[in-house]
Amino acid sequence: MKIAVYPGSFDPVTLGHIDIIKRTATMFDKVIIGVLNNRAKSPLFTAEERVELLKEVTGDIPNAEVQAFKGLLIDFVRQNHANVIVRGLRAITDFEYELQMAQTNRVIAPEIDTIFLTTNLKYSYLSSSIVKEIAEYDGDISAFLHPAAAARVRAKLEEKTKAQG
Repeated sequence: MKIAVYPGSFDPVTLGHIDIIKRTATMFDKVIIGVLNNRAKSPLFTAEERVELLKEVTGDIPNAEVQAFKGLLIDFVRQNHANVIVRGLRAITDFEYELQMAQTNRVIAPEIDTIFLTTNLKYSYLSSSIVKEIAEYDGDISAFLHPAAAARVRAKLEEKTKAQG
């Protein structure tokens, strides 16, 4: 069985992420969406909330599975008996960082390959950070997110506003 891991923060999951997940699912027997806790970022959603949302928006992809993970990506890939990491590329700046990570991972785990999928052009500008910023200023995020994700972002920001008083 060919298993791929598509890791990311997914805070929130965008239509660009969903596009990569769907395309990966056509190439592999199983795609595991690995939701990581990135300490360098301050997430809007907890890892558990992101897992729940990803399960909801990928429910129509029968060979997709969602799991949260901590630690090294390579360890997560090995634990899941996968041999491929999938990364999406939007621009040349993504490539430089992703190539460095892929080469580092290859040194640590020579049996695991990384493949890069270029994003669909209609999502090439899209990032979770941009979506969150638009949402924080009450902008319309419906063109960037699955309806369930857009509703959760709005609800989370309202909750956050109420908590701040």
